[in-house]
Parts: sequence; structure tokens; C-alpha cells
Amino acid sequence: MSPLISFAQDVFLQHHPLSLAGCHMGRTITVIRLLSGKLVIHSTADFSSEDLVAIRELGEPGWLLEATNFHDTLAPQGRTAFPDTVYLVPPGFRSAEALKAQPLLPNAAPDNWQDELTLIEIGGMPKIREHALYHCPSKTLVIADLMFNLPATANWWTRAFLRMTAGTKGYPSMSRLFRFYIKDHEAFTESLRRLAELDRVGERRAARR
Repeated sequence: MSPLISFAQDVFLQHHPLSLAGCHMGRTITVIRLLSGKLVIHSTADFSSEDLVAIRELGEPGWLLEATNFHDTLAPQGRTAFPDTVYLVPPGFRSAEALKAQPLLPNAAPDNWQDELTLIEIGGMPKIREHALYHCPSKTLVIADLMFNLPATANWWTRAFLRMTAGTKGYPSMSRLFRFYIKDHEAFTESLRRLAELDRVGERRAARR
């Protein structure tokens, strides 16, 4: 079982193992509880039955989502764990039809998210289509591969792999591989500007409540 960790107001984390090409990357699941009691589960994992019980104790799973087209590794397992939950994935996501997924689109975000969650696509990256999710009440920004913040590891291959392919350091940074997929730098920069403004948007929304 992967214990749920309270990260912020109505925001919980669950860490799962994930190995890619022998590299111990890990996968962090973020669970956001809306005022309605419904849950938004950000990213998929090979959930155990105990994991599912812990998540359902927080509320009713309303949406399962993948933030990027590169997070399809455990999509089948995640979909199996939540077969009746609305599954949202970016356009171009592999096996979206087979997984009975719906498109993740900022302009068509669920009405239930209004005033609580803001969805912004990271522009200029047509292959990845990463989306950032901002929880307004707690001012928590949830991202996928936009920034790497991996803890130090004793596994030499993991350290070597990340240094060679990602160029990541021992602090939050953008990987070399991620930068490679930026095709429109102006659109990408505009997305970062919008992310930087999210705290002010959250303050205005909180004042209206």
C-alpha cells in the first residue's frame, strides 16, 4: 500500500514505484478533493486494493486524468482501477478510444471545477500536450514533466540515466528531453506567464466566494 500524504488543503499525494529502462523514476499521484466531495485523481498507477480503499475514504472519485501524452505507461492499470470514473486525457493520447477516455481540454473543463480548478495547456509542445492543474483554494500547482524534482538515489544507473538523457540536477529543473519537444518557444513562454499569474487569479476567486 502507498500511504496518502496530506500536502495542502484538500490535496493529497500518493507515491508509487515506476521503473523506465531500468531507471527508478517513481510516480506521484495527486488527489484533489472538491467542495462537492468529489475527487480529481491526477495520474494513474498500478493501484492496490488498499490504495483504492484509502482514496475512496477521501470522497467519491469523479475524474481520473493524465496531464500529458507521455504518461500512458500505467494508463490501462489506472483505468481498470477506476472503470466507472470519467477518464480525461490530452488529444493524441495513445489508446484513448480503447480506454474509453474523453479529451482533456481547458476550454471544456467540467463545470464542477469552476472556481476551484484551473486547467492550462503548456503551449508550443504539440507532441506532449502537457496540462498544468491549479487548485485555487490551496494555491497548489500540479504539473507532470514540466519540472523534475527527483530525490537523490543510491542507484547508479538511475543517476547516470538522468544525467545523460535529462540533464537533471539535484534540485527542481527542466529536463533536456522536455526542452527538445518545445517547437514554438513564444507559445511556451506565454503558457509560463499564465502559470505565473495563477496565484493572483486564485486570490480574486477566493474574494468572490
